[in-house]
Amino acid sequence: MQASELPRAVAAAVSIASALGLPVDDAIVLHDSNRIALRLLPGDVLARVARVGLRAAPFEVELAQRHAAIDSPVAELDPRVEPRVYERDGFAITLWTYYEPLSPRVAPADYANALERLHAGMRKLDVPAPHFTDRVAEAQELVASHDPAPSFTDADRELLGHTLRTLRRTIVDRPATCSTR
Repeated sequence: MQASELPRAVAAAVSIASALGLPVDDAIVLHDSNRIALRLLPGDVLARVARVGLRAAPFEVELAQRHAAIDSPVAELDPRVEPRVYERDGFAITLWTYYEPLSPRVAPADYANALERLHAGMRKLDVPAPHFTDRVAEAQELVASHDPAPSFTDADRELLGHTLRTLRRTIVDRPATCSTR
């Protein structure tokens, strides 16, 4: 997210959380990319904030709800508020349960078990997911635009754009010998 937008995005998330009755005295930026992740304290809420129109937020909310219904190991939407995308000042905000980071190393067997449970849960869901070409097109738009990705150099844009075009073409043009389960 552009540095000039960051204070407005943080203010939008704080405003939404406060209006919903969640205690917020501080906001810590945990991740800043085309959207941001904030830890809102003292309520321990993880707020994900993107510009309105980013298609991922409603899909993530739906997917999280479906995973929760089958006890799949995924982060939960904050149970203290309605599970949905909130909008304020041109930003789409979702509110999640904040989880403290685990120790630097998770035991490989524990990690593998969680992944196995997640994939088992994913096989139970019938969720319309965006086609990969739609996701590639969205990534190409982000790479090409100086607005959501201002820190990319022209060389970065060229490398990422070329990689996305090449991989998309490789996948689309592959022989139809692959089968699905």
